[in-house]
Amino acid sequence: MSKQPNIILILNDDMGYSDIGCYGGEVMTPNLDRLAQHGLRYSQFYNTARCSPSRASLITGLHPHQTGIGILTYDIGPEGYVGNLVDECVTIPEVLKSRGYRSYMSGKWHVAADLKNPNGAWPTQRGFDEFYGTIIGAGSFYHPNTLTRGVENIEAEAVNDPGFFYTDAISDQAADYVRGHGRDHPDQPFFMYVAYTAPHWPLHAHREDIEKYKGRFDAGWDRLREERLERLVRAGLIDRSWQLTERDPSQPPFEDTLEKVWLTRLMEVYAAQIDRMDQGIGRILDALRESGEMENTMIVFLSDNGGCAEDIPEGVEPRQLVEDLMIAQYRTRDGRPVRIGNDPAIMPGDEDTYQSYGIPWANLSNTPFRLYKHFTHEGGISTPLIVHWPGEVEAGGIRHVPGQLPDIMATILDVTGARYPDQRNGHPVPPCEGVSLAPSFGQDVERTEPLFWEHEGNAAMRDGKWKLVRRFPGAWELYDMQEDRTEMHDLADRHSGRVTEMAGRWQDWADRCGVIPREKILQIMKERGEDAFWEKETD
Repeated sequence: MSKQPNIILILNDDMGYSDIGCYGGEVMTPNLDRLAQHGLRYSQFYNTARCSPSRASLITGLHPHQTGIGILTYDIGPEGYVGNLVDECVTIPEVLKSRGYRSYMSGKWHVAADLKNPNGAWPTQRGFDEFYGTIIGAGSFYHPNTLTRGVENIEAEAVNDPGFFYTDAISDQAADYVRGHGRDHPDQPFFMYVAYTAPHWPLHAHREDIEKYKGRFDAGWDRLREERLERLVRAGLIDRSWQLTERDPSQPPFEDTLEKVWLTRLMEVYAAQIDRMDQGIGRILDALRESGEMENTMIVFLSDNGGCAEDIPEGVEPRQLVEDLMIAQYRTRDGRPVRIGNDPAIMPGDEDTYQSYGIPWANLSNTPFRLYKHFTHEGGISTPLIVHWPGEVEAGGIRHVPGQLPDIMATILDVTGARYPDQRNGHPVPPCEGVSLAPSFGQDVERTEPLFWEHEGNAAMRDGKWKLVRRFPGAWELYDMQEDRTEMHDLADRHSGRVTEMAGRWQDWADRCGVIPREKILQIMKERGEDAFWEKETD
């Protein structure tokens, strides 16, 4: 490698483990599939189960509680839960400046508490030379709230452009960054963070993209889960001996449901959202080839959490949704009211709808695992991870070594030679929590370091083949990940000593990283009159 590599980090939003084509899904993702074909797929990579915490962990190389994003971007008060990137952490672009990198971001930020006024946690205050995207976590794809360039609000650009669609805008801006960098800064390496909001609700998509999937999900979630599992097994990503988890007990068999046309339309729109993202990734790759930088660029793709089972209820007043779900746009660009809620009388996709795809389709997205976004069982934290870097990674390889988000920072440090600092602007910075993936680029490796999670009281630790996991407020469960990664056979009673030992180590980690017990968080929020908000966020 004669010069510093460029790095493109692509993150998408609320997508399950097995949605994209190269991970067994029905969605047509030819560009991601080609990256996987000529790069690496990791079968056991993990996020942190939720949007903001995952983004904070990914961009800093720390656990989310160490960054100020203990839950989401609202201020609960205690250290680690201020809802804002704190001064005691550094970001990837800040670290890379010492190696001469220019940094660009296009897409969703969602790690700053102040959505209107630039503060020390906005992208251009955290190392990015240029930023285009949204500060908020969710909203209309046709009229996104907090749309920003640099520090200037540019929502009017979307309102005045009848062809505006946020997924396309993220892709096209990223492609423009690549071209502009090659033109204006050809002698510098670049880091680019592309953070899509697709396929996070609301279900918004172009009709021509939705039409591609007409009938594709008519077989229903039960049969499609079985088909996905078989494709995952054939691909070498999942062991055939691992049982498919049961359908969520709250949901009926697909053949027993009413409103099948509406139900399948939900999944068709969700698939179209991912399809549109992949089209845009193709345009970014085209710009990279045009600039002659494809061979010298490491591309990483992953998702921020598992598929999302959150429901958008019917009949909820827009003001309540603004306050409870942190959404801020409820009118179309031409001023029409948005029809909010999962109402079978309303087909999703158009600008004046606001729906989510629901529990059973999230169950499909997370095939073959249990549970969803929010939870630290495998369905909530398992993500595809694709690493593409010509000549530096094995083409078409699969890696089974476990890893988690701080490893991305550690890997970037490794391949660029950048040094992780011990302070930022006079504030002490904890050591990077990640382990470099670079040793696995040529062959699979063993991991000796444990992995830890906590979100809203849901908690887990993985040490080698053993995983300790808890769904709040339940007891610890124990699984053998080599024999039972789908978490079907709890071994806690048989190995009580191991449970006690691992739980003690998890608590040591939680104390070190500033995790606050959920009971105490609930008490704090209740004292502030925010208990209803908390319950809405954690359903």
